[in-house]
Amino acid sequence: MGFSPTQSRPGLSVQGEGVRRVTRALPDEVPVAFVFDGTTQAVMMATPDDIADFAHGFAVTEGIVTDPAQIEDFEIAEHAQGIEARFWLREDRQEALTARRRYMAGPVGCGLCGIDSLEQAIRLVPRVTRTGPPFSLREIARATDALGTCQPLHDLTRATHAAGFILPDAGLILAREDVGRHNALDKLIGALWRAGIDPSEGAIVMTSRLSVELVQKCAMAGCGILIAVSAPTAHALRLADEAGITLAAFARGGGFDLYSHPHRIDIEVHHVA
Repeated sequence: MGFSPTQSRPGLSVQGEGVRRVTRALPDEVPVAFVFDGTTQAVMMATPDDIADFAHGFAVTEGIVTDPAQIEDFEIAEHAQGIEARFWLREDRQEALTARRRYMAGPVGCGLCGIDSLEQAIRLVPRVTRTGPPFSLREIARATDALGTCQPLHDLTRATHAAGFILPDAGLILAREDVGRHNALDKLIGALWRAGIDPSEGAIVMTSRLSVELVQKCAMAGCGILIAVSAPTAHALRLADEAGITLAAFARGGGFDLYSHPHRIDIEVHHVA
């Protein structure tokens, strides 16, 4: 069958000089079902690319698994209606699976749709205490620029988000894209997890604003630094502060704003009267 992350579609371009026929590459999105031990846990609309990374990242950020050994088997099954990512878990993960069971079938712009209660929306996340080598100011300031060079799907469609991972003195080592920002982050976290890369050793960088679910996912992955090209919400900042996460926003044009836990960045603050 084979789903493609993009589809070419004809249209009419209406501009000041007139109307012309065009063919545009558009990002596609399909239903992706996460199935654990034969039961569907969630259905997300997502770009049909890097599905194994997406599924594993979802399992980690939802707290369903914490170690690769807890997954006994995994497969991807494509159907006419969409894609199933199927997990078979070790028996001792049933309690965690039940605790996070939710059914989601909503737009990609909503990372919390379908949850069962208000308590799940503001769920407690683990505090990130591990600190890797510090980043320089230059590395943080240029993180989104580096991510911008590793977005082939966005270059083609101008309609996707990306999440990337940087290491001190090594730069950007991994990136994933999706029409949904939280999907892109799950794909990145899954890719890191499957590659055996410790998220606490580096920083996650996003092409979007920083909302609560992105901070939650970062905390669940154990990454202590979250960087974004745009602004955080006030709630996301409160959660980042509580979770011990260094939050850098408006990272573009050679600068950034730093809002919480600055100890992971080699910085000296000058107070200006």
